[in-house]
Amino acid sequence: MGVYFDRAAETADREELTARQSAGLVKTVRRAYGNVRYYRERMDAAGVSPDDIKSIGDLHKLPFLCKDDLRDTYPYGLAACKMEDAIRIHASSGTTGKPVVALYTRGDVERWAECAARCLVMSNAAKGDIIHISYGYGLFTGGLGLHYGTERLGAVALPASSGNTARQITMLRDFGSSVICCTPSYALYIGDVLAQTGVSKGELKLKSGIFGAEPWTDGMRLEIEKALRLEAFDIYGLTEISGPGVSCECGEHAGLHVNEDHFYPEIINPETGEVLPEGERGELVLSTITKEGMPLLRYRTRDITSLNYEPCKCGRTLVRMERLSGRIDDMLIIRGVNVFPSQIESVLLQIGGEIAPHYHIVADRAGKLDTLEVQVEMSEAFFSDEVRKIEALQNKIRASLYSAININPIVTLVEPRALARSEGKAKRVTDKRNLKG
Repeated sequence: MGVYFDRAAETADREELTARQSAGLVKTVRRAYGNVRYYRERMDAAGVSPDDIKSIGDLHKLPFLCKDDLRDTYPYGLAACKMEDAIRIHASSGTTGKPVVALYTRGDVERWAECAARCLVMSNAAKGDIIHISYGYGLFTGGLGLHYGTERLGAVALPASSGNTARQITMLRDFGSSVICCTPSYALYIGDVLAQTGVSKGELKLKSGIFGAEPWTDGMRLEIEKALRLEAFDIYGLTEISGPGVSCECGEHAGLHVNEDHFYPEIINPETGEVLPEGERGELVLSTITKEGMPLLRYRTRDITSLNYEPCKCGRTLVRMERLSGRIDDMLIIRGVNVFPSQIESVLLQIGGEIAPHYHIVADRAGKLDTLEVQVEMSEAFFSDEVRKIEALQNKIRASLYSAININPIVTLVEPRALARSEGKAKRVTDKRNLKG
């Protein structure tokens, strides 16, 4: 059995959880229908009234919500509270259109801090730990979400934010940070810089790392754990839902426990919208059943996962979501074949010491034929100018990738540290076909 932040909530039986979820859903639907014209119009068009929603079993009667709905109602069209009752605004970067905005009441921020604190405890954090937060602060939810969770736990928050990696390593060493929170790609970059600075892993006191904001594989987990000598945990959240704290791994590493007394998960067939049974992989749909400022009901995340309702060995009864296998938005269709970056990453990280855990994928078009190039860094130990060795490694990687994705990619080996590093979310894919129409 594990250690919990809120034992009663995290180990509740299914009947009790369902009752809490039903009460939260009924209250949230009435709030949304009464205060948000957009919800009222959507529900009226679907022939659904708040009286039709009596329990969580009625959730399927409600229409789906997607990111376009948030952009169509930008900035406050989904607000279910008055502005004088809100205390916080967060938003996405808006790099692909209008940013997605989230409005928070004081109660929303307190519940968010509670969920983030639960995740920190799942990840082996405790009072007295110094938690080094290298997610960005500001409109992005990562930094402040885990900061408030740290304070709610009673641990010490070190708001390092991102950037200036050499200074971050100095802080990690000098301040005795025991837990680090950042994107997995930035954790790898910290490991790279650590190796160059002459600071040994033994000088750091890290025991845990909480990594999220981008899909990552178990292969990358091993690379991070080796580079920083810690135990790596996966955390999940979305700006529009609540930021980090929706779900997190425990020490069993057998899926991410969803804080389902606040966020109700469904898995659907992304093509038909049909709700799928337990264990089947599909698109994750989330409903915020306690949020006041800007509740989202049946929000399509575009993330691909599955759900497991079996109680965990850690003692938690909260449903577990499988680690993300990718996003529907990130899927590449190459000559009719669906390819996810996570598939490629998984193959590369099994190759061994000849390559570094850094890669970039380029989709392009030659005439009418789609092409897929995978750029991979050679490791320092292998780096060679011998054509024969390089060709042999290229052929090895190409064969492994073909076996996994059924496509013969172009494999380009590059020098160590030739590919760009990221201090935030890594950009793994460039699709040049979009630029060519």
